[in-house]
Amino acid sequence: MTDDQITQITTGILEIKNDIERIAEKQDEMIRDMRDVKSAIYNPDSGLYARLRALEQWKQAQSKIQWGVIMAVVGLVTTTLYKMIMNS
Repeated sequence: MTDDQITQITTGILEIKNDIERIAEKQDEMIRDMRDVKSAIYNPDSGLYARLRALEQWKQAQSKIQWGVIMAVVGLVTTTLYKMIMNS
């Protein structure tokens, strides 16, 4: 082998080494990002699932209140109509 070929092989090996190091850095960065995403989703206090659970509980409570108000209005309308019919 000539010195020129050895230099080219050495340069190629160094480029491959640098590429592998960049890939390893990007992979570490990706792992950190995935941990952050996992934490944001599964955190029991402030994660996505905790927010959805709180929203569902709020929705159920609002639904009960709404039905209570509707039934009260229906009762009042019925009572008013009954009194109007009986007083006529």
